[in-house]
Amino acid sequence: MHRTPTSRRWPAAIRNQLEHWVIDADDHLDVAWRRLDARLGRGQPRHLAAYRGYADERGAELFGRVLAEKPLGGPEDDDTWWDNLLNTYRRFESDEVPGVGLRAHFRGASVDAVSDHEGYYTAALPLEPSSGAAPATDALWENATVTLADGTLATAQPVMQVRADAGFGIISDIDDTVLQSSITDWKTAAQLTFLHNARTRKPLEGVAQLYQALQEGADRSGRHPVFYVSSSPWNLYDLLEDFMDLNAIPCGPIFLRDLGTDTGKFIKTEGHGHKLERARTLIQRFPTLRWVLLGDSGQADAELYAEAAREFGDRIAAIYIRDVDPGAESPLDLKVDSFIEKVAGTSVPMLRSRDSLAIADHAAGLGLIDRARIPAITAEVQRDRARPTPGEAATDEAATQVKEQVEASVDAATGAGKPGG
Repeated sequence: MHRTPTSRRWPAAIRNQLEHWVIDADDHLDVAWRRLDARLGRGQPRHLAAYRGYADERGAELFGRVLAEKPLGGPEDDDTWWDNLLNTYRRFESDEVPGVGLRAHFRGASVDAVSDHEGYYTAALPLEPSSGAAPATDALWENATVTLADGTLATAQPVMQVRADAGFGIISDIDDTVLQSSITDWKTAAQLTFLHNARTRKPLEGVAQLYQALQEGADRSGRHPVFYVSSSPWNLYDLLEDFMDLNAIPCGPIFLRDLGTDTGKFIKTEGHGHKLERARTLIQRFPTLRWVLLGDSGQADAELYAEAAREFGDRIAAIYIRDVDPGAESPLDLKVDSFIEKVAGTSVPMLRSRDSLAIADHAAGLGLIDRARIPAITAEVQRDRARPTPGEAATDEAATQVKEQVEASVDAATGAGKPGG
């Protein structure tokens, strides 16, 4: 039988050997560049990218990256597609600094850390409740401080407080769950990633009000922690952070993927299993909380969350899967529905939903949000529907550029025909 190239798979031994060669070559190249940087006085730590961390009464988890240069500021209103493309290139061309000694401080506790070969650092600070290290206020956020080992480059690091009595927490995917990414259409997805910024990207309908309602909870405490997971690379962290701030989406720790050349990274593993691993870590880390899981039908979220329901039972309060193509019944829908059927035998409610309003109505019925928040969610869904889609926005932008070019050509031709032109 004839086999097309797309149906062939590399044998595991060849894949492993290829991966080994690439990683080894990359390591040698990194060493050579570091030696050159040292001779030229480059590659010194000048910026600490302190990502949002989290803590409870037992300890704090901090993570970030050491960079040689500070990333550019947030998006501007008049950024062109070329500006966005350059900024995307700069994000992926990050100058990480490995082997840098760091010190993290939080609630009177301190711990040392060292950046790894791609500049990332992690710091786990154990806290003793009896030592008075509990939160000083009821605020959801506190600040830790991370510095270089010599105390310089002090940087505030936001830390979300996860309280044992919060009741439930939220774990959400990002692409096509919060942020419209069109991940099932690679051309549109690439355009959105490389040619747009945090101001021009579009949130899913009603997301901001829905997530505010979930964080607030039916008890209106505002203490329900929100965590975000995504298959996007860490290089896009600042774009996602800016996007959430600009669209009033509740902030929370964001867990992304490192697309470096470590084992398991250069040759991307199939699926999105790292999302399930992160969910497992959080569910086990906070044993007093139940969890609301949100994802979309465009990726493997339904399968992963169904597995979480099987493993953790009634510790999963609800699973919501956004339908990426709500206007039609598609193979994606059938796949999601098959996992809904599997979860039906558990105590976990799982819903494929067309929009935030459907999620809100169901969540209110479970006592997860205050039903009085639904009118605001409805209004936001209607407003967001009136916004142009990424494809419409791209078409309008292209038409405007063509119009400007035609007008410029006409003006030039008209001017050349005038006396003195």
